Formats: sequence, C-alpha cells, structure tokens
Amino acid sequence: MRRTLADIALSVLVLLVHTVLGKFLVVGEISPDLPLIWVVYLAIRRGQIAGTIAGFLFGLVLDALGASEGMIGLAALSKTLAGFIAGYFYNENKTLQTLGGYQFIVILAIASAVHNLCYFLIFLQGTTMSLGTVAFRYGLPTTLYTTAVGLIPMFGFSRSSQVHG
Repeated sequence: MRRTLADIALSVLVLLVHTVLGKFLVVGEISPDLPLIWVVYLAIRRGQIAGTIAGFLFGLVLDALGASEGMIGLAALSKTLAGFIAGYFYNENKTLQTLGGYQFIVILAIASAVHNLCYFLIFLQGTTMSLGTVAFRYGLPTTLYTTAVGLIPMFGFSRSSQVHG
C-alpha cells in the first residue's frame, strides 16, 4: 500500500512538472514526453498490468487537460499501448539492472516510437502529410528527445544501484 501511494504521489509530481515546466523544454515543435518516461519506469518496475494501467490513466488525465487538442482518448490509447509494450520487458529479478542500464533507454525508445507512431498517425489523419513526413518531422524527433531525457533517470538508477549493490 505504501509503495502504491508513493507511485501515485510521484505520478502527480510528474504530471505537474510536465504541465508546468514542460513548455520550457520545447525545442522547435518537439518536447520530451515526461509522463511516458514514468509509464515505462512503472512497467519495468511493477509489470505489464501496472504499466498498461498507468499509461491509460496518464493518457486520460492528459486528454482531460487538452493534450490531444479535441481528440479525447488519443493520449490514453497511445500511452496504454506504450505501457503494455514496455511491460513485456518486466523481469522481477533484474529490475534494478534494467532501470540502471542501457536496457532502460532501449525499452524507452521502443515504447516511445510505438507511442508516437500511434499518436501521430491518428492525430494527423486528414492532413496532406505522408507517413514518412509524419515519422521524420514528429515521431522520430520526439522519440529521440524523450529517450535523451530518459538518460537522466537511468544514470540516477545506475548510481543508486552501485551504492546499494
């Protein structure tokens, strides 16, 4: 119960940081997806069901805050899918190693790519942009930026596992 309450408190903190400070991290039209990093963390730490539920709840809150600009449910769908996929990499015996190593970045990149592909393909329906344009203008840069920001917690987990290990 204590662990769940801590996860909820940190989830609220991530949402606050993302909504309040996220605008300062925008480069051009691209911003890192801080909630997605947290969803991937939860999926690796707690498993596929927790990652899927966290992705859905984060997406639902972001949809309610207007993240999908009128497409209610799009953030919920894409973050649910990302949490589900990241949960495939859950291994109870290797959680700290995964979070503190390059595996976290690889998993984050995969989950982010799937998330962005789903999100932007649906969001940009009806526009004249081709799949390649969408991928290279929005999907790939957002995935790379989110993955780069994901290095920060990875190094933090790496240091904490060295101290405790």
